[in-house]
Amino acid sequence: MADEPESVDERVRRSFARQGLMATLGASLGEVAPGRVEVLLTPGPAVSQQHGFVHAGAVSAIADSAAGYAGLTLMPADAGILTAEFKINLLAPAVGDRIVARGRVVKAGRTLTLAQAEVFAQADGREKLVAFLSATLMTVQGRAGVGD
Repeated sequence: MADEPESVDERVRRSFARQGLMATLGASLGEVAPGRVEVLLTPGPAVSQQHGFVHAGAVSAIADSAAGYAGLTLMPADAGILTAEFKINLLAPAVGDRIVARGRVVKAGRTLTLAQAEVFAQADGREKLVAFLSATLMTVQGRAGVGD
């Protein structure tokens, strides 16, 4: 019996597990679906800035990963994806029980993919939009995951 091909979910989770920065930040994956990925972060001293908010660098990192992995979900199994550029708007301090970056593909192309990520602070059962990222992603043929 032939080996079953790896699912998109398995592929994204395997690649994410190899990201040292996400491990350092304590980030984890939430939902993974074609063209969509969530990255979750629990606030704490290790990712805070001097006023106690989640540092913009941590917010940017999870937003970039969410957008990049959303792009990877639509790539062929032998391709990877790298961020060519991104712009982030920080809309409010990131403070809450959990920070969630939801990446989604706007338009997937053979060479370039446009993706976005919205970052929300969750507290008391509510969400507040704290950042918005737009990214241009570059397909890398023959590479199995983001940043390989």
